[in-house]
Amino acid sequence: MLREMHDPTEIEERYVSVDGAQLHYQHAGSGRSLLLLHGLVGSSKNWRKNIASLARHASVYALDMLNMGESDRIAGRDSSLETTADLVVACMDALGLETADVAGHSHGGAVAMMLAIRHPDRVRSLILFAPANPYCDLGRHLIAFYQTSLGKWFARQIPWLPRRLKATALGRMYGDPMRVPADALDGYVDGLGIPGTIDHVLNIVRGWSSDMRKLATVLSKLADKPTLLIWGDRDRAVGLNSAERLQRVLRQSRLMVLPGVGHIPFEEMPETCNVAMGEWLQRRQLPH
Repeated sequence: MLREMHDPTEIEERYVSVDGAQLHYQHAGSGRSLLLLHGLVGSSKNWRKNIASLARHASVYALDMLNMGESDRIAGRDSSLETTADLVVACMDALGLETADVAGHSHGGAVAMMLAIRHPDRVRSLILFAPANPYCDLGRHLIAFYQTSLGKWFARQIPWLPRRLKATALGRMYGDPMRVPADALDGYVDGLGIPGTIDHVLNIVRGWSSDMRKLATVLSKLADKPTLLIWGDRDRAVGLNSAERLQRVLRQSRLMVLPGVGHIPFEEMPETCNVAMGEWLQRRQLPH
């Protein structure tokens, strides 16, 4: 009797217990591990157009960070880059992953860099999509606003705003709003109404400047870490000009710029990014 073959690109929904919390993640594929870290207001759903393709090259784990997505909400947890990076390592331990390639977007890119700095032996290489970094000041006024009483009040209203307004805001993150898929918004707003989510985001915002100053002092430790940087030239959140300064520090980095693309390249141009990530991972398939 023939046994049904398991599709290695089939995405499985799973949970893992880490430091007293249940973290949700999506998994597909086999072989060397690849972690996907979403941005500030995001979830593992943001990678829905990438996971199956990447699963042809790696064992892919797309995490919902603590207090985001379908992971537990636990009030009062330190949300600094350092603590978040350590939590990702604890997640790797719980999953039995000795090492991994790590891809991160925006704030998740900053987490990925701090992870590789604090735990260099656990990270084989980095793939960073417009990572938040100390050399970008595009969002400083917005960060300052959300640190005010009015900004905090407004942030707590966001989950209840009309869906069309949220869709408009997401469209500004794209180089071409016409490329926003119909299901893209869910990955950013589904978890916002869960108590504790907005407080967690505001905690990250409150510590943003401190996190970036700390990251600036230790970035040189990534000088020899193989890194693929992917940026859209219409990024309104993390400016492409900061990539040039970042590259001077990350001496083993390669920059890929996508014309006409905004802040979320892997969603806006998934096929292009999947090919680039797949080729990068194949080149990294070397003995330990």
